[in-house]
Amino acid sequence: MRRFSISALLKEAANGHQGWERQWRAPEPKKEYDVVIVGGGGHGLATAYYLATVHGITNVAVIEKGWIGGGNTGRNTTIIRSNYLFDESAALYNHAVNLWEGLSQELNYNVMFSQRGVLMLAHNHHDVISFKRHVYANRLNGVDNEWLTPEECKEYCPPLSISKDIRYPVLGGALQRRGGTARHDAVAWGYARGADARGVDIIQNCEVTGLQRHHDGSVKAVETTKGVIGTKRVGVVAAGHTGVVMSRFGLRMPVESVPLQALVSEPVKPVFPCVVMSNAVHAYISQSDKGELVIGAGTDQYVSYSQQGGIQIINHTLDAICELFPQFTRMRMLRSWGGIVDVTPDRSPILGKTPIPGLFVNCGWGTGGFKATPGSGHVFAHTLATGEPHKINEPFSLDRFRTGYLIDEAAAAAVAH
Repeated sequence: MRRFSISALLKEAANGHQGWERQWRAPEPKKEYDVVIVGGGGHGLATAYYLATVHGITNVAVIEKGWIGGGNTGRNTTIIRSNYLFDESAALYNHAVNLWEGLSQELNYNVMFSQRGVLMLAHNHHDVISFKRHVYANRLNGVDNEWLTPEECKEYCPPLSISKDIRYPVLGGALQRRGGTARHDAVAWGYARGADARGVDIIQNCEVTGLQRHHDGSVKAVETTKGVIGTKRVGVVAAGHTGVVMSRFGLRMPVESVPLQALVSEPVKPVFPCVVMSNAVHAYISQSDKGELVIGAGTDQYVSYSQQGGIQIINHTLDAICELFPQFTRMRMLRSWGGIVDVTPDRSPILGKTPIPGLFVNCGWGTGGFKATPGSGHVFAHTLATGEPHKINEPFSLDRFRTGYLIDEAAAAAVAH
């Protein structure tokens, strides 16, 4: 793998940029792999990368029914934070933030990670009490979080209105300064490039249709539209389509898939310095490096595999954004889109074993999948490599829905579920 550097850039500039090689190969699947990962999004590619770099397992295939990064990885609002309430969640998401901080250097690929801060607004007494509880819990877990008064919120984010005459008056906010954003496409491309360079086969336009098992019930092979691929271990990382894939394997998962919408405005000069989120109105906003205001909404109320949502969700979100940031009322929206998020009953992910020996699953991230990408891939790679969960993802087993040891993070998810 050729490293990106100033010298390489200058050399290619003199050569008309004709010497850059493909970012990753386009191989045909082999007859057998040590590990097959179903899903070529950020989490799946990160898992393959860490299998190769941390555990030395390079005979790996990543199977994607579409194209790399064409699912939720390319359809999110790129927010990164770790200010979750419970100990288990804080450990998982903070592990991810720690990896985010050195990811561009690790991958030799600029993922455009910007720690501009994430400010979560409180609009009523309940919000104030809840967010202060989050601040104290986060500090106990070594996660940075601090409480700001309305005036301090305004100072940190000048476009914010703290008028008391609006429907959602700002009573304060919880700020995580280490939070921020990253470039979603670059994350997928960087992990794909790094995994491919270490021998991982990335197979696009290849849909998994079934699972073959030995007489003892363990995994034997996966059936795909490009033939049968033998393997001893399969990791399903299919986000909103996890329920579909697992049903083909004979398992019913405790997840529901719903649309999650977002939109962007026309580009303007730098005007918004951070990320602002509001639980009460299910809206969040930041500004991209291209100058667009990136606005996210809450999940739709119905179960669907559509990548489009109801217009009333967008309207409700924009009403709130215009009240909180009145200077944006004349901005024009360029486009909107939707992703398919998989939501568990306790709004926390599932990472671990399944009842089928050799079959593992990573799903249920809801609206919080992108922020966890490096941490999720790192701990899931450990699980696939060793057959046992990493200590960080051990609490997020599928078995918790039988034992009742749930991790209810609905309040910390920051958007409506």
